[in-house]
Amino acid sequence: MSAETNHFALFGLEPRFAIDLDELTRRYRDLQQAVHPDRYASASDAERRLSMQRSVALNEALQVLRDPLQRARHLLALRGLEWEDEYETRMDPAFLMQQMEWREALGGAREAADPLEVTGRILDEVTAERRRIIARLGELLDGEGAPEEAKGLILQLQFLGKLIQEAEALEAELEEI
Repeated sequence: MSAETNHFALFGLEPRFAIDLDELTRRYRDLQQAVHPDRYASASDAERRLSMQRSVALNEALQVLRDPLQRARHLLALRGLEWEDEYETRMDPAFLMQQMEWREALGGAREAADPLEVTGRILDEVTAERRRIIARLGELLDGEGAPEEAKGLILQLQFLGKLIQEAEALEAELEEI
């Protein structure tokens, strides 16, 4: 994403982490209705292409702003702080230990007396940690927070997202048994 792409501006929103998702959806619908390609069916090729480009840009912006992880990354990028994930390896050791414990517990859940209970407990813990990190990101990004701490939390959020997906997949698999 380039620095000049400001998804907040597209929706007329202040660039903040804490946004009203209902208001975002309302603005999206209003804007999408105005630029929807169906409205330009009898327009020139150039106008139809422009309409399609605007519609795609709105859809992309909506996806970024709805997702806390992408929204946080977007805010940092707007502030000139982009980075490549594969080069970002600094991680809080306590978080790494906790994540390893969750992964180990998830890996052994099938052998537990009540695999669904174990998986559900892990999912609850990871989801609670995700909520805590999102709240802290809001404090950092909407306040006078440290960008390096925010970057670290974004990486943690990525790890937790993957762990939640794995736990939900295991839970669905166990429910079918």
